[in-house]
Amino acid sequence: MKDVVIVDSVRTGLAKAFRGSFNLTRSDDMLAHCIDALLERNPKLDPAEVEDVYVGAASHVGEQDGNLARLAVVLSKLPITTAGTTINRFCSSGLQTIAMAANQIATGQTQVAIAGGVDSISMRNRQEPAKAKQNKRLLEEKPEIFMAMGNTAEV
Repeated sequence: MKDVVIVDSVRTGLAKAFRGSFNLTRSDDMLAHCIDALLERNPKLDPAEVEDVYVGAASHVGEQDGNLARLAVVLSKLPITTAGTTINRFCSSGLQTIAMAANQIATGQTQVAIAGGVDSISMRNRQEPAKAKQNKRLLEEKPEIFMAMGNTAEV
């Protein structure tokens, strides 16, 4: 097995739910910001070397539904070819993604990965699950990211 190292860590600041500085910030936007900050802090890392982004979220409702990792990849400075995986293990979701990325690296399946977690109590508790809004920036720049799976077979 290969050695696995954690090179750096980045996080947003803490804020109060419903009235703090992030109370209207989408989870995919927060993730993209953290990914970009990580890339800026590590200029020797070519973004094309990052093969996968693993993200854990304790709740997948509202705007936090879907593949948050993939949405964050598309919003970030990573290439569109970078994969994204989102999991739910409730409170241990972020830690689980770190273990998953480490396992992929240790077994030689992946060389470089980003892993972590995200949760916005403010955003998810304000919405009804069936009424989630899609990310406006993604709708403008990459609307195909929201294409239904059945339609992708026809492209």
